[in-house]
Amino acid sequence: MTKDAGGINHLADIDELRSIATRCRREIVKMTHRASAGHPGGSLSAIDILVALYKTRLRIDPNEPDYPERDRFIMSKGHASPAIYAILNVMGFLTVSDLNSYRIMGGICQGHVDMKWTPGVDFSAGSLGMGLSFGLGVALASRMDNSDRAAFVMLGDGELQEGQIWEAAMAAAHHEVGNLKVIVDCNRIQNDDFMEKQLRLFDIPAMWKGFGWAVRECDGHDFNEIISSIEWLDSVKDRPAVLIANTVKGKGVSFMEDNPAFHGAAPNDEQLLQALEELS
Repeated sequence: MTKDAGGINHLADIDELRSIATRCRREIVKMTHRASAGHPGGSLSAIDILVALYKTRLRIDPNEPDYPERDRFIMSKGHASPAIYAILNVMGFLTVSDLNSYRIMGGICQGHVDMKWTPGVDFSAGSLGMGLSFGLGVALASRMDNSDRAAFVMLGDGELQEGQIWEAAMAAAHHEVGNLKVIVDCNRIQNDDFMEKQLRLFDIPAMWKGFGWAVRECDGHDFNEIISSIEWLDSVKDRPAVLIANTVKGKGVSFMEDNPAFHGAAPNDEQLLQALEELS
C-alpha cells in the first residue's frame, strides 16, 4: 500500500497472498543457505502474517520510506530478519541484490533488523524483549502528534518470557494506547527446544487479558482468518490490542516444521534443493 491508501484492502486476493508468501519462503531459505546462518524457522512461521499485514494494511511508501505519517512496524523478534527482508523485497523497498547481502559485512540486510541499514525497517533489534517498549513510545508519540498512524509490533512467544514485555504491556493498558497493535507469533518453539520443556507460559491469552488488553486468537497460516483479525485489531480504539497467531515453526518446509533444530540453523545444499522443490 502507498502512503495515500487508508485502512484495510477488503479486495485482497487470497490466492495472490498465498503466492507471495511462497515466493517469500523461497527467499528465506535461499538467504539463510547462502549465508550458512540465520533463523529460518521463525521467519517461515511469521511470513503469512507479514504478507497479509504489508499487503492489506500498512500505510507505507517505498518511494518515501521515511514519510512521517507512515504506519510503523516493529519486528521485536529481530532474528527473523529474513522474513522482513523477503516482504520488503516484494513491497519494493529492497532488490534481490540487497537480499544477496544478507549477513555479509557491509550489506544492508544484516542478521538482525536495523533501521540504520535497511530502508523500510523502523526498529533496530538485538536482545529480545525491547520491541514492545519501543512500539509503546512510537504509539504515544503518534497520539501526541494527533496523528492516526498506528504502531504494529510482532513478538515471539518465547520472547514473552522477558519481563520487559509485561512492564510495557502494563503501561500501554494504563495509558489506554489504542493505536498500539501487537501480533504474537505463537510457534511454540524457542532457541533450544519446545517452550513446554524450556519455560512454560501456560495460558498466553489469559496473561494479556489480565494486563487489560483486548485479545483475539487466529490461525497464523489462514489468510482469511489473518485478514479478519487485522481488521479486528484496527477496530479496537479504546485500549491496546493483541492478536495471538498460532503458527508452525518452519511452516512450508517439511523437515523444518516443528523442528527446534531450525530455529537458528541454515539448510545445507541438499536441504535447500528439497525446500525449494517443496515450495515450487
